[in-house]
Amino acid sequence: MDTSFFFLFLCLSQTLPLSSSNTFDTLRGTSLSVENPNDILVSANGEYSAGFLSVGDNAFCFAIWFNKSTVSTVVWMANRDGPVDGRGSQLSVLNEGKLILTNSVGITVWTTIAPALTSSEATNLQLQLLNTGNLVLHNSKGGSFWHSFDSPTDTLLPLQTLTMVSSLISRRSQEDYSSGYYKLFFDNDNVLRLLFQSPTMTSLYWPDPWVEDPGLVGRSIYNTVGQALLNDSGYFWSSDDFTFFATDFGAVTHRRLTLDPDGNLRLYSLQKMNGSWDWVVTWQAFSQPCHIHGICGPNSLCTYDHVSGRRCSCLQGFKMKDHTDWSYGCEPEFSLSCSRTDEASFVQFEHLEYYGSDLYYHLNVTLQQCQDICMNRCKCKGFQFKFSSDGTVGAYNCYPKFLLMNGHQSPNFEGDFYLIVPRIGLSYNKTTGEELRLECSKQQRITYENKTVKLLLWFATAVGGIEVTCLVLVWLFLSRSRKDSNSAAQGYLLTNRIQRFTFDELRKATRGFKEVIGQGAGGIVYKGVLPDQRVAAIKRLNEANQGEAEFLAEVNTIGMLNHMYLIEMWGYCVEGNHKLLVYEYMEHGSLAENLSSSTLDWNKRFEIAVGTAKGLAYLHEECLEWVLHCDVKPQNILLDANYQPKVADFGLSKLLSRSAVDHLSFSKMRGTRGYMAPEWVYNLPITSKVDVYSYGIVLLEMVTGKNPKGLHNSDSGETRDHKRWVTLVRGTIDIENATMSWIEEIIDPMMAGKYDKAKMELLIKVALQCVAEDKDDRPTMNRVVEMLLSLEE
Repeated sequence: MDTSFFFLFLCLSQTLPLSSSNTFDTLRGTSLSVENPNDILVSANGEYSAGFLSVGDNAFCFAIWFNKSTVSTVVWMANRDGPVDGRGSQLSVLNEGKLILTNSVGITVWTTIAPALTSSEATNLQLQLLNTGNLVLHNSKGGSFWHSFDSPTDTLLPLQTLTMVSSLISRRSQEDYSSGYYKLFFDNDNVLRLLFQSPTMTSLYWPDPWVEDPGLVGRSIYNTVGQALLNDSGYFWSSDDFTFFATDFGAVTHRRLTLDPDGNLRLYSLQKMNGSWDWVVTWQAFSQPCHIHGICGPNSLCTYDHVSGRRCSCLQGFKMKDHTDWSYGCEPEFSLSCSRTDEASFVQFEHLEYYGSDLYYHLNVTLQQCQDICMNRCKCKGFQFKFSSDGTVGAYNCYPKFLLMNGHQSPNFEGDFYLIVPRIGLSYNKTTGEELRLECSKQQRITYENKTVKLLLWFATAVGGIEVTCLVLVWLFLSRSRKDSNSAAQGYLLTNRIQRFTFDELRKATRGFKEVIGQGAGGIVYKGVLPDQRVAAIKRLNEANQGEAEFLAEVNTIGMLNHMYLIEMWGYCVEGNHKLLVYEYMEHGSLAENLSSSTLDWNKRFEIAVGTAKGLAYLHEECLEWVLHCDVKPQNILLDANYQPKVADFGLSKLLSRSAVDHLSFSKMRGTRGYMAPEWVYNLPITSKVDVYSYGIVLLEMVTGKNPKGLHNSDSGETRDHKRWVTLVRGTIDIENATMSWIEEIIDPMMAGKYDKAKMELLIKVALQCVAEDKDDRPTMNRVVEMLLSLEE
């Protein structure tokens, strides 16, 4: 199919009639309420419905679902990561031409971007569900202002276009509609790809990641369209030349392309089987599920056969980390020191492959040499040993691993894996018996267990009598009454992790705000002990003009961010002019406090650089809301008991929907002098590259030990050193031609030559790229992480 044919499809999808309005498919009022079961839009053909869907106990999401299948199938969801409660929540159409979803206390959970409408355009606004499954906001004159097709969740319907600014993100599991770990999107090279992205790592896995040239697998990078489309006949076309046909191509039926929770991209066709309509897989990206990255988590392996399906197992000596979720993988039941030559040995696993996470690779080595290499590397968990041949000459290659991810065992893989283990105490010739079968088997087990429990409960009720039931009902009634009468005082949970405190509770926790542990332009941070005895950092924000609703909406968004290198928010308080945030307490304070001490050796500094980069990369490119920090500096990088960094004070600077990241507006400059990018000074467009610049300044401060704000000092020697430091910031020194003696002149004397020279060169190179004057010359934070990890071992 050529490009012109694609645009014909595109035009058809845009010119479909808005169907004849009726009382079922069009909202002519102002809102839909979660409390009214009849507040549901149904398409004119009766095949699609839109309304509030129960996703848990007193938790609802606004969704679109397909009615014709035996089990209703959700095809789109607005607030998948922020459910609302079942009392008072509603979806409203505002006069300015946008939709807004609010919960019971009026907090905006989800909204669309309002276009600039004239007074005539803003009259007779209607929300209509089309026969295609597309939910459209339009007016009576035919002008449309928003389409659900423009922001898909995990499913693409026929005539719905996937673009460079949209993506499919899997749900967490079959029962959990929140965002999962897998993503279908157009990459920067315009190639359609599948990505595994967990809170701790990301990994491309389709097309095959070891193929460097996409052209070798039939993909083209020579396009600027970045669009893909599925038609009713079962034909899929992408602008990178990837196409496929459904096995029932040409049949007249309903179809959907879904990125499933297991990371496999599947095309489903609706077929009638045994008198009922069910979805049947008519194409899938992977026939071998174990080739999907992250499916079983770290320190595990995946096996598959057509009889038993997919199974996840822990290596012997490891145990499952979370028995409810295999994505967390396994953890070791043993420990090894870095000096382990006499206490460790290797166990061979035939045809077992762990893809990626190589410390390095060594060509043409013996097995003994490979063992010695891994034994002498503290971070080595094991190694891949594989014979490779170019047709004439062959050799064994060695791949030491610092992380055991994406493991799968297949007789077709011509290589072995060697796991490093203690010499005595454990047996290692087999894997554990823990396993995970396909989702269908899991669902059958859940159904069976529920029926058994119901039977036991019925039996117990019959034997135990009515007294126990009455006591339970009375207790539930009193608890609900107390909750309803005092919900504001007891704390309203915006997410499962965020608690609302009263001002009096936090005043008691801080003993009257006595112990100050930090202070900045935004407010003062106090140490406190919460009622549940958790030690917390409580930030009392300076009084501002920000309204309560806006403050709560931003807190709600921040509360949903979750990453090991971001500070965790536990709660908040808003009473009148009092606005406070409650965070986890970090034992070693800020990076700024530790830079002048001897506690931060070279290894700690490098790990802090990597961890901080990962946290910022998550804010910029991985979380569902696009978060710009605006004030990256050592004071906002906190260190836990193990000196692991966590980025703090993020989010209240700038929170945006991902569809609005191209045009940012700020009413004033934000940040700290010495760390601010040139864009702030010259009134240039503000992008995530301002955080990249600030991060580069932090790296240079970690390397040199000198503060960028301390440029005025009477001592001539200090002035000269600071000028050299500023020269570094401006990037005028060619690091490629610099000598090690020059590097030793500028680094922090506290390191006293105790550092890895290759890593030091890399760190300075990265820093210089980050502080480039032109934002387009700076790398993204994801690219920074990749560069730092290239030598992290």
